[in-house]
Amino acid sequence: MIIDEEITLKKLEIFLTFMEVGSLARVSEVLGQSAVSIHRALHTLEEGLGCPLFKRSGRNLIALETAHVFAEHARRTVDACQQGVKRVRELANVNAAKLRIGTLHSLTLHCIPRIIVELKLRKPDVEVSLTMGSNQALLRDLSEGNLDAVIIGLIEPPTGGDLVSVPIFDDAIYLAVPADSPFAALPEVDLADTLDQKFLTLKQGFVTAHSFFHAFDGSGHKPKIAMEVSDIFSLINLVGEGMGFALLPGRIASFSTRIKLVPLARQFASKQSITLLYSQRRERDPNLLALAAECRMYARRKDLVDQVPGAAPAHCR
Repeated sequence: MIIDEEITLKKLEIFLTFMEVGSLARVSEVLGQSAVSIHRALHTLEEGLGCPLFKRSGRNLIALETAHVFAEHARRTVDACQQGVKRVRELANVNAAKLRIGTLHSLTLHCIPRIIVELKLRKPDVEVSLTMGSNQALLRDLSEGNLDAVIIGLIEPPTGGDLVSVPIFDDAIYLAVPADSPFAALPEVDLADTLDQKFLTLKQGFVTAHSFFHAFDGSGHKPKIAMEVSDIFSLINLVGEGMGFALLPGRIASFSTRIKLVPLARQFASKQSITLLYSQRRERDPNLLALAAECRMYARRKDLVDQVPGAAPAHCR
């Protein structure tokens, strides 16, 4: 059997709404369409079915037995279609009730909690899942569809046109030393003066490891690496214990009073651009648009705070 083109899901929704409320005016109010449009949809639905569903009584429509029988089947059809739409969107992670965000451990100190709190106020029904790891691992999961978005640090702008990028803030790289180190009192440091020092760094794949080698490559000097670790908080604690120096981003300043962040001399200056990234194929996803909006709002709030003389950077407060 070929279903007539006049029988559409939209008309079934109008028909079912009429069967629930029993009035053209009420249907018009519920669906936000004119009574004329509602009447036309019901009339053409009858034509598509090839049998009457209603009898006219003045300006009113009275449902026939055929309408009540058809309503049972129409309801199952609409419900099944709605479930199908929901299922395929979940499989494609499009406008799902869960938003999977990947980020760096260091961003969970200030930036990420504030963005998620504001996102939940905007989208209270969305469940947020947070995954932490290295740039390398997070970008891989994003490309494989295991994450919906990542908020990470970049040394260089993303290449290619397959990702939407939303800049949030730039974070300078500092020399991290024990609080009682002679270097802690310096206004800035020349990396050439640290060649006799042992250095600790994160393992390859982390943006802060990239920043470390990026800074020393620019200096023309090779650092003495005593240890590589897999998480930034362990690295901070090891520096605090006097195990060595490190190059760390400013956002970790409030984590420990046992270390001091010393600015690098201008010729060694380096920064990470904290950026939201997600697939361009999903640039119209309402949940990702909401996340992007909150990232932009965070960036604006940070700019306002940074303009206040003597104020701590927003990502350190």
